[in-house]
Amino acid sequence: MKNLHNYKIENKKILLRADLNVPVVDGIITDTSRIEAIKSSIKKLTSNKNKIFLMAHFGRPKGEIVDKYSLNFILPSLKETLNLDKVFFLDNFDNDSIMKKVNEMQAGNLCLIQNIRFLKEEENIDLNFAKKISSLFDVYVNDAFSASHRNHTSITGFPKFLPAVAGNHMINEIDNINSFLDNTKKPNMAIVGGSKISTKIQLLNNLIEQFSVVAIGGAMANTFLLANNYPVGKSLVEKNLIQEANNIQLKAKKLSCELLLPVDILCGKNIHDSNPVHRKINEVLPEEMILDIGDDSTHLINNKIINSKMVLWNGPVGAFEFKPYDKATNAIANAIKVNAKKLNINTLAGGGDTVSAIKNTNTEDGFNYISNAGGAFLEWLEGNESPGVKSLKENNLT
Repeated sequence: MKNLHNYKIENKKILLRADLNVPVVDGIITDTSRIEAIKSSIKKLTSNKNKIFLMAHFGRPKGEIVDKYSLNFILPSLKETLNLDKVFFLDNFDNDSIMKKVNEMQAGNLCLIQNIRFLKEEENIDLNFAKKISSLFDVYVNDAFSASHRNHTSITGFPKFLPAVAGNHMINEIDNINSFLDNTKKPNMAIVGGSKISTKIQLLNNLIEQFSVVAIGGAMANTFLLANNYPVGKSLVEKNLIQEANNIQLKAKKLSCELLLPVDILCGKNIHDSNPVHRKINEVLPEEMILDIGDDSTHLINNKIINSKMVLWNGPVGAFEFKPYDKATNAIANAIKVNAKKLNINTLAGGGDTVSAIKNTNTEDGFNYISNAGGAFLEWLEGNESPGVKSLKENNLT
């Protein structure tokens, strides 16, 4: 696979795919990690006198121009984080507008393209569009590992018509995740949370084949509790997947993987209920929702952490966005931070909510690597090569 270390790019017109789908609250970017992620690639390409056109998405406008999803707002942060004197902006991604902007730019300049998902051609895999746009560029660079699980034109279309190169962050993500997965040491542990078992069935099936312990938290644990005939009240649950939960439990038992489910929980009337009730898993009332795992469950997980040589974490174990239902997630993050280096535990975390939880607790230094990818991280853990990475590997254009 071509990358910025083994493929020289100088004085070229570059079409670079990044992931700038940053978290925003009241118009303010709350985390610039995804901008910082492309800094290394941008520095390399600008220093080699290339003209860079940056493609990215924000939100899900679904092929329509939606003002609140315009990438205009990110320009100041892009300029500051990447240490650039100026960042151009291209509102219309068509041949005439591109050529006009190319002529305005000098070698080493960067131009941000308007939200690529404003175009219907993006999600519809329009190869005619990709071919037409590609004719104006010399090289395509993908530095968006976190978006590479999408089979979209900006991910898999352009590599069919241009020499395709992996950016530095793309390589960094792949190398670090693979390094963790390829160097298994037991006993090892995976902590899996989140809201739905439906999005993580394949992941769970894969993890129980590789890990000594798989701890399940978050709302997805409710489906397992219901499958084991425990009451879940008004909790989020996927009743249609009870059999799937049973199958996973049977498979884990057969493979001698310990499936760690909650033994106690925090319940509330809703996510805004600030006075939760601690319950054993057989005590949930019909009007209650399970919103976090309890202290006993947290202790069980933390005890397994300190007895593991490797820990993988994907997904918070409670409704961590709402206090006090962040308690268990915060406790787990801190347990990893306190013990990882002291006990030489190899740790990997990934997924948007997981990363947010880690940042909220200032526990980043407890992890060997933190991936900022969500769906792409999951897909990789499931053993599937993402369409974006596959496109880079198959590209033989020079």
